[in-house]
Amino acid sequence: MNAPESRLQSEQRAATAQRTGFLLGIAAYAFWGVLPIYFKWLQVVPPVSIVAHRICWSLLILIVLVTAVRGWSSVRSALRQRRTMLLLTASAALIAVNWLLYVYAVNSGHILAGSLGYYLNPLANILLGRFFLKEHLSRLQWAAVGIAAAGIAVLAAGALGQLWISLILCMSFASYGFVRKIVAAEALTGLTIETALLTPLALAWLFATHQAGTPALAPSAHIGWLLAFSGIATSVPLLLFTAAARRLPYSTIGMLQFIAPTLQFLVAVFLYGEPFTRAHAIAFSAIWIALALYVAALLAAARRERLSSAADPVMVR
Repeated sequence: MNAPESRLQSEQRAATAQRTGFLLGIAAYAFWGVLPIYFKWLQVVPPVSIVAHRICWSLLILIVLVTAVRGWSSVRSALRQRRTMLLLTASAALIAVNWLLYVYAVNSGHILAGSLGYYLNPLANILLGRFFLKEHLSRLQWAAVGIAAAGIAVLAAGALGQLWISLILCMSFASYGFVRKIVAAEALTGLTIETALLTPLALAWLFATHQAGTPALAPSAHIGWLLAFSGIATSVPLLLFTAAARRLPYSTIGMLQFIAPTLQFLVAVFLYGEPFTRAHAIAFSAIWIALALYVAALLAAARRERLSSAADPVMVR
């Protein structure tokens, strides 16, 4: 195989990986966008117990998946790497905080505060990608960041009482995604280890609540089935997300992330009747204008790259 063919195949593989990552990212964020409905069904269960069940049921599903794809060698390899384990321990702590606070926000009537937190996330991701991963942003992309930031500032000004929820959700998940992007572990391997690290704490909590008189499994069969489904509801979107994060620029992940809070926003306002203020209207409009600008910048950059490749004589076979 000559050099031009090798380069062409490498670029084709990269393009395929990006397309796959884009679809995986959309699926993950769409799933997360409607997740508040599921947690509302579990409102009779305390948030910590919901998260504990999420962890335990997720581990069972992940064990089956790792066995099915014969991935235990990858898990053992990651366990032997000190840096990988330190990073996965950090990411496990971050995602546990994120899960717990999000369930609390949904079941205490603050879905809009959660939505604001996830609207902030893309800005955090874009800035992490720019300053830590050295990803380039064009002027149009910086303009998109600025417009989105202005819209979020308006929203924050009208939601100061719940702003702590928004900020912690933003910081915990943006940091989680950043750690998972740099850790030397594939999506399934990393999530399995993270979940295994959290499982002893989850089991200890469920045992303690059972000793205190609360049923460890569920107050009813209906709730029990919903809690068992929490393993799928937790594992599937996280696997989709981490797989997408490894295939896409972190700034692109940041913009895809607008899907989830938009769906959460719509669920909060139209399904659960949380108040829709003028600040929300301004912020919502600004964020989607920013998204349109950012996507336009990405498409323009991709078009310039295609034209440059077509004009490059090295690419002629």
